[in-house]
Amino acid sequence: MDSTRVTEHPTSFDRPSTGADPTDPRGALLRTPGPPRASGTALPAQGGAGQTPPAAGEDSPGAFEHSQPGAEQAAEPDTHRPRPTSEGVPVQPDGGQPGGAPSGDTPPTGGVPGGVTSGGAAADGVSAGTSSTGGGQAGLVRPGSGAPAGAAGPGRRAAPPEPDRRTGQPTAPGRPTPMRRDGDRLRFVGAATRRIARGMDLDEIVMGLCRATVPTFADAILVYLREPLPVGDERPTGPLVLRLRRTDRIPAERDTEGGFTPAPQPEPSELETVGAELCEVRPGSALAEVLRGVRPVFTDTPAARAALPELLGEERDFALPDGRRAILAPLRGRRRVIGAALFLRGPERIAFEADDLLVAAQLATHSALGIDKAVLYGREAYIADELQRTMLPENLPRCTGVRLASRYLPAAETARVGGDWYDAIPLPGSRVALVVGDVMGHSMTSAAIMGQLRTTAQTLAGLDLPPQEVLHHLDEQAQRLGTDRMATCLYAVYDPVAHRITVANAGHPPPVLLHLGGHAEVLRVPAGAPIGVGGVDFEAVELDAPAGATLLLYTDGLVESRLRDVWTGIEQLRERLAATAQLTGPDHPPPLEALCDEVLDMLGPGDRDDDIALLAARFDGIAPSDVAYWFLEPEDAAPGKARRLARRALARWGMEDLTDAVELLVSEVVTNAVRYASKPVTLRLLRTDVLRCEVGDDVPQLPRLRQARATDEGGRGLYLVNRLARRWGATRLSTGKVVWFELNRG
Repeated sequence: MDSTRVTEHPTSFDRPSTGADPTDPRGALLRTPGPPRASGTALPAQGGAGQTPPAAGEDSPGAFEHSQPGAEQAAEPDTHRPRPTSEGVPVQPDGGQPGGAPSGDTPPTGGVPGGVTSGGAAADGVSAGTSSTGGGQAGLVRPGSGAPAGAAGPGRRAAPPEPDRRTGQPTAPGRPTPMRRDGDRLRFVGAATRRIARGMDLDEIVMGLCRATVPTFADAILVYLREPLPVGDERPTGPLVLRLRRTDRIPAERDTEGGFTPAPQPEPSELETVGAELCEVRPGSALAEVLRGVRPVFTDTPAARAALPELLGEERDFALPDGRRAILAPLRGRRRVIGAALFLRGPERIAFEADDLLVAAQLATHSALGIDKAVLYGREAYIADELQRTMLPENLPRCTGVRLASRYLPAAETARVGGDWYDAIPLPGSRVALVVGDVMGHSMTSAAIMGQLRTTAQTLAGLDLPPQEVLHHLDEQAQRLGTDRMATCLYAVYDPVAHRITVANAGHPPPVLLHLGGHAEVLRVPAGAPIGVGGVDFEAVELDAPAGATLLLYTDGLVESRLRDVWTGIEQLRERLAATAQLTGPDHPPPLEALCDEVLDMLGPGDRDDDIALLAARFDGIAPSDVAYWFLEPEDAAPGKARRLARRALARWGMEDLTDAVELLVSEVVTNAVRYASKPVTLRLLRTDVLRCEVGDDVPQLPRLRQARATDEGGRGLYLVNRLARRWGATRLSTGKVVWFELNRG
């Protein structure tokens, strides 16, 4: 009984079928009926047993697209384009035997062997056919294999390698063959440009060009870029200098038939001896003319042949193969030359064709545009990094009675600038102001607003205003910057002598205090309204700050994300601090730097959606035994009394070697304060790693260092302080000023 078999017939996209009527709606699917052709299927003998049907050519008009009812012959799939591989790169032969030969004694004639496409792979991986006995079994053909499974037998021999259709020479195993169709070139250009476009920075784009080109289009490539690369619309000055940015070639184990230079030694590789590292393009030279021409050229042209010694070096020009085996393509972006690419093919491979110049032009154009955009992106990222770094403190100050540590993490590598900031500002009386804030957004505008608010906070802190007053003035400043300028801020002032901390909050997450024993608590601070709302009063609270405790200030990026709300994150932070403190024991607080790293480790892979600013302060305080404090009436006897009090304090501390210097400097500063003060003058000595002396009065004018003339009776006190003291300064207070100086302990 005859059986009708259904086979898969891919549609040919090369050209309309022979004999098709253009007006027929079926189009290319219609062919003129004719005698069938054999393709891996033995038909029943017409003239007798043992007859071999002749092999049909590629354009044989007797092929059917579909089996007709009642027909006893099998339909044969038409030769069609190879299916594109990943990313559309044309399939290259792997050096195997061409499959689909109908018989070992009958070589293929004209056309492509049955079941094998022009690219060297099976059409669909499956070839329908029957044995010579008419059994009707379908044989599976693996891509690149010789014949259907079970076809080998006595009297058969392996088919010879498929010859190249252009040269007639057999294809060398392991060597890529040139693209033979315009469709192959289009698919290659599409895949290559997609690979180049995926790159974000300069190295990724250049590497994408090299990887997409070798070995499909060329055996080797050299990419030269301008040094330095111009940014945006900058007009470069100086001579045009090209630097060899990257080279790529087929690995040596795949290139056994010679390289690009006759150098006998394998190390260094042949390609490394082809191009010079640096070359200067002289105005009016042959290389300058080729680069100005924009279009790729073959290196066998007179202009390119004269330009190659300048690009590669005089002694390396002989390394290039002869003929049209190299293409020099200028890279041009924003109406100027930014580099050049040199595509090379070895002597064992077919030379470039005229259509390959179009491919090289497309590759050069897309690469140049990508490089230009990558340079612009790199400059923008550099500006963002510099802006962020200048907005944040480069180094935290060394303050008396407190140790500080900080961390800053941007929201992402692609958005490295934001509105989070932190700061530590020394205040009069050995106090320190701790500030952390967060401006809404992650743009350059947010960073600029953050910088203005941080500068305003530093200025207000220098006036020694209370924390709630500082937030009030910040709110006014934010309203002057714009109606939509919103920010949160927490401002705290730590006094190491009183072991107290004063905190005011403007819509910021509350701080966490880690005690010496390992207990962590969230401080109860009034939340307040964010900065920029306007018309809101801020409230400050004063809390204990015991020695050995650690205060942690942070922004909401640490505790809030898409996976958790802010209060859940604060509770997790408190638990993490308590668990970390248990590791060091109840009598030893954890190191600050390690504590900051441990806090950041609580963030999971998807927990960070915002910038993170972290400021940790360890309260050491100043012991009462290391503080001496007096009030002096504004009278003529005050300087002498100040000298006696300072001498007794130094004797009690065992610092008699500083007595002479301290008496002289205290006398000069107290004399200047008593001369203008109307209220009692304060004198305080602090013993820490240095000896610090502070003299306060109710006069707001700050003293100024000047050079006294020979006839002047005064004006030499601050000159002595400047020469003998380690450091000195004057700070204006809301009730007057404080003049201080420090001396090194002997």
